[in-house]
Amino acid sequence: MNQASIPSERNIDSPPFDLMQVPVLGPLFRWRYARPFLQAPLLVVSVTMILHGLFGPSLAPKNLATTLSWLHFRGILVLVLLCAGNFFCLACPFMLVRQVARRFSRPRFTWPRVLRNKWVSVALFVLILFTYELFDLWSSPWWTAWLIIGYFLSVLVVDGLFKHASFCKFVCPIGQFNFVASTLSPFEVKVRDQDVCTRCLTKDCIRGRRDAASDLVVIRGCELALFQPRKVGNMDCTFCLDCIHACPHDNVGILSRLPGSELLDDSLRSGIGYFSRRKDLAALAVVFTFGALLNAFGMVSPVYAVENWLGKMLHVSHEAPVLGLIFAVFLILEPVLLLGGAAWLTRTWGSVKRAFVPLVVRYSYGLVPMGFGMWLAHYGFHFLTGLYTIFPVTQNAFASLGWPLLGEPRWTLTGLPANAVQVIEIGFLVLGFAGSLAVTHGLAEEDSPAKPLRAFIPWAVVCAVLFTASLWLIFQPMEMRATLMNG
Repeated sequence: MNQASIPSERNIDSPPFDLMQVPVLGPLFRWRYARPFLQAPLLVVSVTMILHGLFGPSLAPKNLATTLSWLHFRGILVLVLLCAGNFFCLACPFMLVRQVARRFSRPRFTWPRVLRNKWVSVALFVLILFTYELFDLWSSPWWTAWLIIGYFLSVLVVDGLFKHASFCKFVCPIGQFNFVASTLSPFEVKVRDQDVCTRCLTKDCIRGRRDAASDLVVIRGCELALFQPRKVGNMDCTFCLDCIHACPHDNVGILSRLPGSELLDDSLRSGIGYFSRRKDLAALAVVFTFGALLNAFGMVSPVYAVENWLGKMLHVSHEAPVLGLIFAVFLILEPVLLLGGAAWLTRTWGSVKRAFVPLVVRYSYGLVPMGFGMWLAHYGFHFLTGLYTIFPVTQNAFASLGWPLLGEPRWTLTGLPANAVQVIEIGFLVLGFAGSLAVTHGLAEEDSPAKPLRAFIPWAVVCAVLFTASLWLIFQPMEMRATLMNG
């Protein structure tokens, strides 16, 4: 898609808003040590969660590991992604440990070319969803603590061996979730003036800034190989701000933009290529979208009836094969039927000339808003209905150490009323549904100028099916809550 076909985010009358110009935030982001400053508190929280998960109460609602991980972190994460951008990756505590380790041992290898895609991270994304359901991670502080430990160890091993930000770009499941969701964020790291970049001879934003005397890199450039003048959107951007620190012209900002606009853009983008040619990115978008419904389905009452029925049909008593079949239906069969059917109708009825697989790849990105709406509804529900639980859990943690500094735990503190939160959930789903309709309609207009409605209708039906399924899910009774509603 030509950039000219996208509504301009940069015009003389209404220049984009720049977070770098906001008092306090701007100076903080320009500070060279802003990232470790933000990472350090989260590292302390992570270590506390590990210790409390391993040695604290085994009851999930009374443990910081499960309460912070499955209620507060996930809820805050999706809300920040919706309102601002990928600021969790900016403050990621795993990267702080990795940076300290690299002071003692430098990586020697380059990430294998055959693995420079998202297939490993897609598999890990599915694996985490699967283990979450199989081992009931929401209810196990011990397993949750070991999951966090495993993350730290994985970062140290991968980035201890391989140069640049290989873990972030090719491995990290949380990072991939953030990348896909941040395509709908209202801000992106972007150059302010392309002409300045055209005149720049050093390209420090990608190469890093070097000391004139020693020729050593003193401020690194983008480790994820995103060359700012040719970067499009938020995919693969960790908001690390290295390009902002390295740019000698102060020409990189955190600029406002139309959320989701990059899903319509099929121009060549630095570090990624063309969206329509990336089957791995399309698979990530599909897992992100259909995984949202799958994860929510695993938390509602009807899942037990389905599992019992499948167990009897398969003559198995173990949960793993039953879960495997459910995952195959949600993440393989359902996407194949819905996306395949819509693509076939778009080609035949809408007279679109694209080949079948590239068409599926292209329109799969249009479902991302609907998927994000479901993640927002699901995680937002747990976060808001358990909003205040952090206070009694923290009180209890201090009391268990013999330091009742915060008083007796007030277990009656929970969160907002479920019926009020359900209205917010519906709002998130409607927002996601509208976003998917807008993106798929934009793609149809480009692919079939003569018959845009015919090209669009099959995808509108897919969006409607996902929206209806999501609505049904949020009205089901939730069974698996890591909250303590009754002391």
